Order: sequence, then C-alpha cells, then structure tokens
Amino acid sequence: MKKMTSAEVRQAFLDYFEEMHHKRVPSSSLVPGNDPTLLFTNAGMNQFKDVFLGLDKRPYSRATTAQKCMRVSGKHNDLENVGPSPRHHTFFEMLGNFSFGDYFKRDAIRFAYDLMTKVYEIPVQRLGFTVYESDEEAYSIWTEDIGVDPRRVARLGPKTNFWQMAETGPCGPTSEIHWDLRPEEGIDAIIPALQAESDRFLELWNLVFMQFNRLQPDPDHTGQWDEPLPAPGVDTGLGLERVVSVLQDKQANYETDLFMPIIRRVQELTGQTDAVRDANIVPYRVIADHMRAATFLISDGVRPGATGRDYVCRMVIRRAVRFGTKLGFEEPFLADVADAVIDTMAVAYPELLDKREAIRRTITNEEIRFRRAMDRALDELYGMIDELRATREPSGEL
Repeated sequence: MKKMTSAEVRQAFLDYFEEMHHKRVPSSSLVPGNDPTLLFTNAGMNQFKDVFLGLDKRPYSRATTAQKCMRVSGKHNDLENVGPSPRHHTFFEMLGNFSFGDYFKRDAIRFAYDLMTKVYEIPVQRLGFTVYESDEEAYSIWTEDIGVDPRRVARLGPKTNFWQMAETGPCGPTSEIHWDLRPEEGIDAIIPALQAESDRFLELWNLVFMQFNRLQPDPDHTGQWDEPLPAPGVDTGLGLERVVSVLQDKQANYETDLFMPIIRRVQELTGQTDAVRDANIVPYRVIADHMRAATFLISDGVRPGATGRDYVCRMVIRRAVRFGTKLGFEEPFLADVADAVIDTMAVAYPELLDKREAIRRTITNEEIRFRRAMDRALDELYGMIDELRATREPSGEL
C-alpha cells in the first residue's frame, strides 16, 4: 500500500480521472448557488444537480472534483459526533467522478477498482464490496469482469444500496467499496459483516448509478414506477479524510496530516505534553474540526450571525471556544488555530491565503463577543446565587 500525504492522495485522484478523459472542475462554494433546498453544499454532485436533471448542459460529459462539503443539518447532521467519533466531521472533502450520459456501471467500477488497487496500491485482500440486491449487472462486473472473489461482494437492500434524490425523480442502485479493519476474521465472515453493517468495515467510496426516473413514491422499492433514464449517469463520492487515514495507517482521521498540524498548533498554545493532549483529545478534535469549518465558511463569504448559514458559522466558532475553556484557554486563541488550517490547506485552496486576515479578524471578533457574553452571563448567575444565599435561612440540611 502506497504511503502518501493528503495532498498527494487528492492530486492522484484528480490526475487519474483527468487521464481517463474527465474534465477537472473546481470545487463549488460551500454556499449552494442555485439550490434553495440546501443550507450548504453537502455532496460532490450538488453542483451538477441540474445536469443530472436535464436542466443544464455542460461542454463535457465526464467530470472530476475535490469538493468542499459541510454536514450540520437535517439527516446529514454530524455535529454531535464530532470529537468522540474518530471519523465524523462538519467540514470535509469529497473526491468524485461523474458521467453525464457517457459511461455507466462497467467503466465506473473499473475506474474505482484500478484507482484503489493500482494508484493507491490498496490490496484487494483488505477490501469488501456491496451492490444492490437486485443489481445483477453490477454483481457480475465485480465478480466476473474484475475478478473479485464473490465472498467479498455482499448484496444489500435499499437502505444502504439504493439512492434517490427525492421520493420521485432520478434514482438508482449503488455499489460501495469498504476497507476491512479486521481481515483476521476471515473471508467467509465478510458478507455477514457487511450485511450487519459491522464496525469491521469502513465505507470509503460510494458509486451511484442514476439509472431510473421514479414517477411516483415507491417506499417498498418495487420498481414498478421506475422508467429507465434516456441517459443514465454516474455520481461517486470517495471521502478524502477516510482514504487518507487508510493510506497513512491511522486509526482515526484526526491522526492524519489533514488534522495533526492543526492539533499541534493547539497543543503549542496550551503547552501541554502529548500525554495530556491525548487524555483530552475530544476538545482538541472539536477545535481542529470546527476551525476547518469556520475557516472555509468565512472564505466562502459566510459570517457569524443569528440565522441560517451565519448561525452555523457562529455556532462552530462558539463551540470551539467552549471546548477551548476545557483546555484552559481564557483569552482569544482561535485565529492562531485558523492560521494552521490555512497553512495546511492552502496548496489545494490558495484563496485561503488571500483571505487570511479577514478570516483571522472575523473569528477573533466573534470569539471576543462570545467571551463577553459568557462573562455577563456568569456575573448574572453569581449575583442570583448571592441573593439566594442572603435570603435563605439555614436549615441544617445538606
């Protein structure tokens, strides 16, 4: 398995698909341009939604992106898992390749398999695969054309392996590639583990085959109202943070070079030892994650405020402040952490360098406002406690 930096992983993905005649398209903003249904861009396909719906036409039929994403609302709300979980984030990057009426399942599966096993050199012995339970074509491609041992390919139901944009409209089966965390449990236990959604496997890549137009809701997925699309498409998503953790042989995304420079910056500011840092790792993770989110939100024009996207920006900054108090921070410190985010990510997103001062200033101003609000609230609380103590008669009770 090839050892790669996160920058090399991202670049290798984009280079590979450019060699496969895909147009490299820049990441869209975290603020969706023409989609009022979304608070933030939360998947690589968002910027191509109108293309898949036939409402937009591009001068290319294949595309590849490294897309900035935020998931902090609705069914994609990972906020409370950030910190305790080794792999949940508010801000993350999704690597993707897309076909707009060009190639379909066979090439999509071949591209994914070759990139994983030849470019990243991940051994197939550490991979598991899933397909939709009735998708004979995808199953045959994996087991016959690619030559994957059938004991590594699980057929799963619509909960995990069928995608739809809404109750009606474009939809289709999916195929997933998973990393095997415990290969010692044996090949015969792979399918049962995938069926049980066991923590033996870490999902890395989801291949969505937009094959049908669903004419009316079909909660039982009978398929009776699914018409074949005249130009089926492919939408894939490979989580950068997850595949980097695999290639860098780390147990948590936060241990990779996407996060450790940020965590080390926090540690420099606290002066804590590695042992103390590791004993307080949740606050470190939350601060690192939330400063990545705030930095990119501000870079894309979002400012801390009371409603909508602005509120999310305010919330992640203030949560980072609160977790900072657990590490002993009593003065503004987050701008220095944001610097580490910019230094880490500027190669892929050079606009961060141009906006460094605005990012630092915005974060610091919000941090100061929040600290003042906390001080006022504590003063009021202590005043109320003093009043209660002065008026309460001793009872002798504990």
